[in-house]
Amino acid sequence: MDYLIPHDVSAAIEMIADGGAVLAGGTDFYPAHVGRPITRPVIDIAGLSQLRGITETEDSYRFGALTRWADVAAADLPRCFEGLRAAAHEVGSVQVQNCGTIGGNLCSASPAADGVPPLLTLDASVELTSISESRVLRLEEFLTGYRQTALRSDELLTAVLVPRGLEDACAGFLKLGLRRYLVISVVMVAAVIAIGPDGRIDEARVAIGACSPVAQRLRSLEADLVGRSLDEDIGAAVTTDHVSVLSPIDDVRASADYRREAALALVRRVLLGCEGTR
Repeated sequence: MDYLIPHDVSAAIEMIADGGAVLAGGTDFYPAHVGRPITRPVIDIAGLSQLRGITETEDSYRFGALTRWADVAAADLPRCFEGLRAAAHEVGSVQVQNCGTIGGNLCSASPAADGVPPLLTLDASVELTSISESRVLRLEEFLTGYRQTALRSDELLTAVLVPRGLEDACAGFLKLGLRRYLVISVVMVAAVIAIGPDGRIDEARVAIGACSPVAQRLRSLEADLVGRSLDEDIGAAVTTDHVSVLSPIDDVRASADYRREAALALVRRVLLGCEGTR
C-alpha cells in the first residue's frame, strides 16, 4: 500500500484523479477496512490547513472540509447553529471529535451520521473540487443513498456551505441511542424554527436521521408548522402522517416500529424545546 501526503489541495486532487483513496480524520476509514486489504494508494490530507476552519462570507458560513467536530462544538456561531453544535458533541468520543471531520462525516454517508440532520435543517451545500472545476451541490443532492454520494472519482469535498438568513432562528438536536455515550443512533432529529415578531412560525425545517437510507427533511410537517403561534402546543401538531415518509429497518439496535414511534416523540421534544427558547 502506498501512503501519500500531498503538500497542498491541488496536489491532493491530482492524486485522487489518479485513483487514490482519501484519508481525513481516519475515524471511519480504518474501521471500514478491518479485515479488508487497502488496494489503492492512501492520500492523507489531514495536514492541509487550507481545508480547516470556519469563515464567514457575505452570503454564507464556510466550514472547511477538515474542520474537526471539536472545532464546530467550540465555535462562536449564531443561534441557528445550536443543533449542529449539539450534534458535534455527540460524534463518538472526545478523541473522535478531535480527529473526525465534517467533510469525512458527509462522505461516509452513513444513515446514522450525526452531522447530517442538523446540516439539512441549515440548508447546507457542499463544495466539490476537481482539477478542472469546482461545483456546489445541495446536501440533499449530494447524499444519494446508503453509503452513496454524488462525489465523482476525481473530486474532493473541500467545504460545507451554510447560507445566511436565519441566524436568529432557534435550533435543536436530539439523539436516541442504547446508551448515553459512544453510540450509533437509533433515531436523530434536528430542527430550525424561525419565529416572526408576532410569535408565529415564519419558517420551519425538520430532519430525521437513522430512519431511512439517507437522512431526510419532513417537508409536510414543515409546511404545516408555518403560521402556527408559539402560544399553541406546536409539538401536538406532529402526527404519524408526518413521519410516514420514513423507511426504518429492523436491526440489533431497534425495530422499525420502535424507530417510528421514537421519531415522533423526538420531533415533538425538539419543537417544544424551540418553543421554550423564544
